[in-house]
Amino acid sequence: MLCAKYITHSFSRHTHEGYAIGVIESGVEAFTYRGAIHQAPAGSIVIIHPGEVHTGHAGIPEGWSYRMLYPDAALLQQAAAEVNIHTCSLPFFSQPVIQDKFLAQQLQGMHRAIESSDVQLERESRFLWTLAQLIARYADDRPLPAPLSQEHAAVENAKNYLEMHFAESVSLNHLAQRVNLKPLRLLRVFQREVGLPPHAFLIQIRVVHAKRLLAMGEPIAQVAFDTGFTDQSHLNRHFKRLVGVTPGQYAAGCLRRL
Repeated sequence: MLCAKYITHSFSRHTHEGYAIGVIESGVEAFTYRGAIHQAPAGSIVIIHPGEVHTGHAGIPEGWSYRMLYPDAALLQQAAAEVNIHTCSLPFFSQPVIQDKFLAQQLQGMHRAIESSDVQLERESRFLWTLAQLIARYADDRPLPAPLSQEHAAVENAKNYLEMHFAESVSLNHLAQRVNLKPLRLLRVFQREVGLPPHAFLIQIRVVHAKRLLAMGEPIAQVAFDTGFTDQSHLNRHFKRLVGVTPGQYAAGCLRRL
């Protein structure tokens, strides 16, 4: 994973072991690939296949900044197989530069989540979901998503598991195995049934329990630990976002009501 800005730096011909997938955040990147020169302005998605030779340099004097991921080919093959449910070959992208504002924003959000999120479930969910969207939209012979079936019971089981294990670090694969669904399938039906992805549902459960503990007078640092947040700052960030006040302000309000 890489987040960088370049002005004068130039990448000579090179390859990557896995895919190189990124989004240009500012400026323009120029690169040679498959016998042609490509320009990728801000907002573009860039995709380079494993083992394929390419270069990279500034397309304008101001340079460019981007966020890049280098997933193994097996991860994209897994995502492609789950999109179509059947096993499929390695995804092939004929367009090295893609203009898709929505998907570019998804890639940026995924990158930031992997970079900074304290919730493993969020990192894995965003990663798999975004790769699946990229494959479904732009891979040649792209598989069509299978129609959603009624899998209400599996979603209820997933919700119950998260509610019972909210203080633990829950992985997407483990949660999917618990309810006998493939990870991407779980993401899709959970979002449909609940209106939130699993990681967001988990955060909400944690905040609900944090409110209860704060109302009981438990110290904020201990509340963060007891509810599965990495530290107090992560509790503060999610609590303020969902409740509208900080944990300290909420606790003070509870004391005033006693």
